[in-house]
Order: sequence, then C-alpha cells, then structure tokens
Amino acid sequence: MARHLFPRLQGNSRGCLAFEPFFLIPFSMFSTYATLYMYELGLTEVNIGWVTTIGLIVQVFSSLISGYLTDRLGRKRAILYFDLLSWSLATILWAVSQNFWFFVAAAFINGFQRVPHIAFYCLIVEDTKPSDRTYVFTLLQIISVIGGLFAPLGGLLVAHYGMVSGMRIMYVLAFVMMTFQFVGRHLTTRETEAGIQKRKETRGLGLKQIMTEYGGAFRELWGDSTLLLIFAVYILFNFQATLKTTYLSLYLADYLHMDNGILSLFPAVSSVIMLITLWLIMPKIPEKSANRSMMAGFALSALSNVMLVLYPSSNLVWIGLSTILAAVGLMISSPYLEAAVQNAIDDDKRAKVFSVLSVLILLFTAPAGIIGGWAYKLDPRIPLWLVTGAFVLSYVLLQMYRKRERAAH
Repeated sequence: MARHLFPRLQGNSRGCLAFEPFFLIPFSMFSTYATLYMYELGLTEVNIGWVTTIGLIVQVFSSLISGYLTDRLGRKRAILYFDLLSWSLATILWAVSQNFWFFVAAAFINGFQRVPHIAFYCLIVEDTKPSDRTYVFTLLQIISVIGGLFAPLGGLLVAHYGMVSGMRIMYVLAFVMMTFQFVGRHLTTRETEAGIQKRKETRGLGLKQIMTEYGGAFRELWGDSTLLLIFAVYILFNFQATLKTTYLSLYLADYLHMDNGILSLFPAVSSVIMLITLWLIMPKIPEKSANRSMMAGFALSALSNVMLVLYPSSNLVWIGLSTILAAVGLMISSPYLEAAVQNAIDDDKRAKVFSVLSVLILLFTAPAGIIGGWAYKLDPRIPLWLVTGAFVLSYVLLQMYRKRERAAH
C-alpha cells in the first residue's frame, strides 16, 4: 500500500512508515491523559515531576549505550528487542499501575526507548537519499498528525469509563497495537548496508573500547561550532516538548478548569490544522527556505504559549486559536529540523554521533520534569513561560546557524 501511495519511498523507509500508525494512534490517545491519570491515582505535581525525571535519567544511560547496541546487534534487532521492552512491557505496567512506585518502574523500563529511537533513525535514514529525507520526515509528521485525530477516542473512553478505567483500556490497546507494529516492521525491513558493516566492525570490540570512541566523538562534536548550533536547537526543541507534554494538559484541566472530555479535542484540532498546513503552505516552501521556515515555526509556537499565560482563559475559541498557531508552527519547523540534523551527520558515524546527541538532549531535558513540577507548584504558568523561552532562544541560535552556513558556502 505504501508503495502506491508514496512512490518516492524506498526500502526501509516504506516498511517503517507503513506500520508507524499502529504506534502513533494509541500513543496519541493515552498521552493526552497520562499526567492526569497519575494525578487521579494520587500522585502530586512533584511526584509526577520525579517520575518524568527518573525516566529521563534512564534515557541518559540508554542513550550512552544505544549507539553501541545499535551497531553491535544491527539496526533491526536493536529496534525490535528494545521496543518490546520499553513500550510493550511498559504499557502493561501503566495499565495495572496503582501508585507512585508502579509509575517509577514503568518509567525505568520505558527509559530504554532511546535504543530503538537511535536504531529507528538509522534504519529509516541510512538507505534514503539525502534529498529525500525531508520528504520522509514530512510523511512521518503526517502520520503523527493523523494519529492525533484519534485522540478524541481516548476522550470518549474517559468520559464513559472514568479517568482510571478509561486509561487502563487505552494502555491495553496500546500494548496490542504497538506489539503488532514492532513485529510487522521487523518482517518488512532489511538491515542497512551501514548496519551490516558496523556489526562486523564491532564484533571483536568490547564496550570499554566503544565508550572510548564515544569520548572521541564528544570531542569532535565540541570542536564543530556549526554542528553544535543545530544540535543546540534540536536539544531546546526536545526540552520544550518534554515540558509541554507533561504540563499543558494539567494546566488546562487544573488551572483553567477545563472538562477532561474536552481536552482530547485539542490534539484532533491540531492534527486537522497540520494537515491543512501540509496541503496549503508546505508545498509553497522551497527547500532553500528551510531555515526561515523553522524560524517562522518557532515564532508561532512561542506566540501560542504566550497567549495561554498572558490571558489564561478557558474560552474555547481562545485556546483553539493558540492550538492552531502551535500546530502550524510545529508543522513548518519539525520536518525541516529533523532533516537538517540528520543531513549534518555522516552515515558512517550516524549511530555513534546521534547517540551522543541523544545524551546531550537528555542531560538538558532530564531536569525538565522536576523543574516543571516545582515551577508548576509555584505558579502553573511558569512551565509555559519556560517553553516560550526555549523557542525564543532556538530562534536566535538558528539565526546564528544560518549565518555560519552562508559564510561556509
């Protein structure tokens, strides 16, 4: 089916994207209510922050070993084994959670998601021509958007069964659909040429030797100021996403007193707007304007958050307008940012350098959960101010990156 719908897709990118909806649909359903589910089961704002931070700390560790495991096991086996661990097992744990310690255990297991995250990017990128990578990441964004259209189904489950029972049903559905995705993708993709080569190279090497090489990769990265700039933008993008994902729903429900059933409508509205943006705006953006498109997206995203904190109203039109601006901003920035980062990395060093980048991302985002929890307790608007600040700083760094690129050419 993917062959006929998306003829530009080749090999692994086709197999990866064909099964991606089976992950993103259940994820969009439960992610809207994940924080409120913990809140309903008795966790405080600070408890929720600790759960987020513990998960991110484990992700730092799994990022450190992800490049080694991806090279040693191969892209396909690494993604299969660790997806089954970090998502299939974690969703079952979330489904039966009773208190803080259940969520800590699930966060610990889910923290190993960085291994399949690195392996997925290697699998989808390595056999794809650089000129087609923006196209691939745009399609990935579209699939994510379509997955968001199913978020209201989560709202219906919560409205009918209550927060706790509704979420337990969603997590069981996630286990079934995600496991199907992992197996299906494994059967329809092949190991990349770079993956085969890296398995041969790492066969006789120990973890200690590999980690020494990673130290060298850190030093190489530190010496490339242009690469550091685009990586810094990517790190900030992930920082704000962690804060917003954890605290926006809580802000709308707890501070603005919105009905829980209505919350799931906003991801659906966001998805529709992103599809319209894809149809009407993105075809008019030339590839050479990718950096300017990212900057415009960051500006719109910052404005969408400022609206919610300067005028904290539960008016649906006002929140809807903020959601629209955020959706357009994300759509015209995210695919270009993903492609820019991947094109900045050599295929031969992809697993190693991208795992180093993941470590840097997590070192900066790991404190986001607990900082957000303390900040929310002081004033529920502060986490959204931090998100806004991340977008403003990203805008400035991207402007510097554009100047460096122009000077290099």
